[in-house]
Amino acid sequence: MKTKSFWKKHENLYFAVSNKKVLLGVFMFVAIILLSLVGPYLTPYDYEEFAGAGYLPPSKDHWFGTTLMGRDVFTRVVYGLRSTLLVGFLAGTIASAIGLVVGFVSGYYSGKAADEGLMMLTNVFMVIPSLAILIILSAYLPYRGIVTQSLIVAATAWPWTARAVRSQTLSLKNQEFVNLSRISGLSTFKILRDDIAANMFSYVFMVYILQFNGTILASVGLEFLGLGPTRGVSLGLVMQNAVNWNALHLGMWWWGLIPGLILTLLIVSLYFINTGLDEVFNPRLREM
Repeated sequence: MKTKSFWKKHENLYFAVSNKKVLLGVFMFVAIILLSLVGPYLTPYDYEEFAGAGYLPPSKDHWFGTTLMGRDVFTRVVYGLRSTLLVGFLAGTIASAIGLVVGFVSGYYSGKAADEGLMMLTNVFMVIPSLAILIILSAYLPYRGIVTQSLIVAATAWPWTARAVRSQTLSLKNQEFVNLSRISGLSTFKILRDDIAANMFSYVFMVYILQFNGTILASVGLEFLGLGPTRGVSLGLVMQNAVNWNALHLGMWWWGLIPGLILTLLIVSLYFINTGLDEVFNPRLREM
């Protein structure tokens, strides 16, 4: 009886753990996280260290083979995966935070000067080509670390979140429970936090997953163009090096394809989680 009562109170959790897409996505995502955390302890090399002869295919000594210069690809991938995930987390969090604040405030004060000013700023960032801004900002900075790259990516990733959250806020601001809070004299901050944001938790969570996904792709794109962090290694940098050294033409498929496959699995895992949660939170999409 206690078990049935628990699942009845946590209906969304029940459908989440029963959804095949969510389970598959979480399994893949956790496996990739574990690879980034445990991987560096499984290799005796540093990511810049010459590990042996070059041009070696995957083997028991070098699981992902070696580069043309003799660096261990597995080592560079696991260290690079850490950097890529960290940039995605920081940039996704910053972009989501900016978008949520702008969306909540703009939607709550719709039709007023605050709404018009914030939406004008949002529209400006939406019409300016984000890739051009990223390239210009990255190219003119003498030093680019993980935090700097995260800020650069986040600066162009928040507008769509702001507009999406604003539309949801507009649909909630005139509900009876929100009007009751206004009559009760609650502050705007408490109304936004307790009445509007709390009722959008599932939506906000899915928005964050999309931001995390998008910022990872944006950061890898910059790294592939040679505009990533000036120090360290990342998945985008590993693939860029493979392209620069014509790895595929030389038959060294492991150098570029393996990190590309891991990146693809990461993006696919987030896609499965997001689409699965969409079915969980939307009863009309749940599998019967």
